Amino acid sequence: MIVDPVELADPILLRSFIAVCEARSFTAAARLLGLRQSAVSQHVARLERRCGRRLLARDTHGVALTPDGDALLPHAREVLAIGARIERYLSGVRLRGRVRFGASEDFVSGALADVLAEFARQHEGVDIELTVAMSGQLYPSFDAGELDLILTKRRGGDRRGHVAWTEPLQWVGRRGLTLDPALPLPLVLYPPPSITRSIAIGVLDAAGRSWRAACTSGSLSGIHAAAMAGLGVAAYAPRLLPPGLAALDRSAGLPPLGTVEFVMLGGDSAGTPAAALADAIIARIPRLRRVDFPV
Repeated sequence: MIVDPVELADPILLRSFIAVCEARSFTAAARLLGLRQSAVSQHVARLERRCGRRLLARDTHGVALTPDGDALLPHAREVLAIGARIERYLSGVRLRGRVRFGASEDFVSGALADVLAEFARQHEGVDIELTVAMSGQLYPSFDAGELDLILTKRRGGDRRGHVAWTEPLQWVGRRGLTLDPALPLPLVLYPPPSITRSIAIGVLDAAGRSWRAACTSGSLSGIHAAAMAGLGVAAYAPRLLPPGLAALDRSAGLPPLGTVEFVMLGGDSAGTPAAALADAIIARIPRLRRVDFPV
C-alpha cells in the first residue's frame, strides 16, 4: 500500500490521535479538544485507514497504543510542531516576552544549550529564565505557577504532559565493583524528592533487598563522582553513562529498574513564548537524547 504523506499530515486527524494517546480515553480526549466523542473516533478511524495500520487498541478497560501507533506518535507531534512554526512565520508576528523554563540536570549535560541558543537567535524578543533542578522539584514549581514549561522525568501517578521519549534505567557502578549480597546494598542517590531515587528504593523494597544510602548528592556531577569512586551503585539511564562506569549484569542479583518517561509540561497556549520553546524542543528531541562526555 502506498501512503500519501500529505494525507497523513492532516493536523485535525493528528491532533485527535495525540489527544487520545495522552488521555488514554476517547471521552477525555474529546473533552480536551472541545469536540464530540464521535468526531474524535472518526478522526482516528480516518487516520488508521490512511495509514493502513491499526494505531490504537480499544477494550473495556481503555485505550492503548499498538506498536504502529507508538511508532507514529512522535512523528505526529513533530508534524504539528512544524505546522505551528510555519503558521507563526507566515503571520509575521514577532514573539516578545519571557518564558520560565525548568529542566532536569539530565539534559543540561547534553545539547540543551545548543537548542536554547538556536531558539534565542530565532526569537530575539524572548527572554529565557532557566531553572535546573531535580525532576521532583520542578513539578511543585510548575504547579505553583513559577515555571511556564518543564522538561523532566514523569512523576509516578502524574499522567500530564507530552511524552518526549522513554528510556530504560540500569544499575551502574565503578568497573570491577563487587557487591556482597549479605550486606545492605550501598546506594548513590539524589536527595528526596528525586524520581530516580523513588524508583530505585521502590524496586529494592518490593524485592526485599536491604540497602543503605552510601552517598547522597543533589547534582549529577556529584552522583558521577561518588559512583566512579566506588562508594556504591546508582540508577542511571544508559544515555547518561560516562566513561568509568558500567552497567551491572544479572549476576549482581539486583531487581530490574524498569523504564522512565521524559515528559514536557506546559506551553499549551498557542502563540506564547512557552509554546514556541516547547515546539523547538520537541522538534529537536533526537539531539537532546545524545549526551557527550569528555574522555
